[in-house]
Amino acid sequence: MDHANRAQGRWIIGLLFLVTLLLSIYPLIPIYRLYRPEWVLLLLIYWVLLMPYFIGPGWWWGVGLIQDVVTGCTLGQHALGTVIVGYLCLLSYQRIRNYTLWQQACWIFVVVGIAAVLYQWVNSLRGIQASGLGFLWPAFISALIWPLFVFGLDQLRRHYRIQ
Repeated sequence: MDHANRAQGRWIIGLLFLVTLLLSIYPLIPIYRLYRPEWVLLLLIYWVLLMPYFIGPGWWWGVGLIQDVVTGCTLGQHALGTVIVGYLCLLSYQRIRNYTLWQQACWIFVVVGIAAVLYQWVNSLRGIQASGLGFLWPAFISALIWPLFVFGLDQLRRHYRIQ
């Protein structure tokens, strides 16, 4: 990959992270907020599985911190979650890439569920309790939309020739 394509790839990836951050704060009816997918984590997982050494822990941490600021959460909550998810993806990307999309979706549920449990733990330290397992809905919805998400990003990646 030459320097111009690499710079264009970083620019497109940065723009996509901005779009996912906007999707994570898009105003929804309160009942639908419980079912909002974890857009930022999905995009992070996609790029780590596709190009594991193109964006690294600094990107993960930075995007997580920006998400904390944008969403008004405890500073470091999403940053820690994105770093843990990114690390888990980096450890297993060779295996996960060989799975079918539905097997990957099951794996997405587990990984995003780990991040959701971490977010819930941080919220419980702040005194915010969740009733039941409702905090896992975003992980479930993220797993359901994973095949469409991958299809859309693959089309975009081919169009802009990001390798």
